[in-house]
Amino acid sequence: MHGVDRSIKKGLRQFLDPEQQRNWLEGKATPADADERSQSLEQRFKYAARLEKLLRRPQAQDVLEILKIYGATCIPIPRTTERRYWSVSCLPTSPDKPLVRVNAGWMELFALHAEADDLRARIILHLSDFTTDGSPEPDHLDQALLEHCVARPEDVGHFHWKADTFGAKVRGAASIRTFLAAPHALRAIRRFNLTHMNRGRNAYQASHCYSLADVMLGEDDQ
Repeated sequence: MHGVDRSIKKGLRQFLDPEQQRNWLEGKATPADADERSQSLEQRFKYAARLEKLLRRPQAQDVLEILKIYGATCIPIPRTTERRYWSVSCLPTSPDKPLVRVNAGWMELFALHAEADDLRARIILHLSDFTTDGSPEPDHLDQALLEHCVARPEDVGHFHWKADTFGAKVRGAASIRTFLAAPHALRAIRRFNLTHMNRGRNAYQASHCYSLADVMLGEDDQ
């Protein structure tokens, strides 16, 4: 692998070989990340007002804490790949009005929405990680396994997207935290994120909010 020209590789393969990616996926190793971030001051200032608006919401503290967990555990080498291979949007102008959304490639990975004064999350995953036989068949979904990944069974629902893709809908900040920490769910999140970060450049770079990324990378002073 080390003799291959980096210019012909896409996505994370430019930085992590398949073995390094597998080790991160399985939680066996944390690859070294960049010490410094490449930033655009224009981009940072562009979304500063949106962050201030988000911070006035009753869900703000939970949003920041959950994003910090997600950034620390669900994205490989996040400083190296920031904006180019993943991004986080603050109050994006989408019809479903999420508070924040994380994207990679052309795909949404994770979104948080307001639900009264609490939160609900939409987490996009490979269906085959949650079927009884590892197939991408919707009617083979292991509902018990999905429910085991949250604080209360009634806090989780799902919807089929397409092919080997489905969305887990998790209600309540407590169950969202539980889902992100559950070993099976965390591995599934990592596998889906690797898939889309390996497909090439992030299509949502223009909506990246550096101030929220500060939180995800543990560099905020909230």
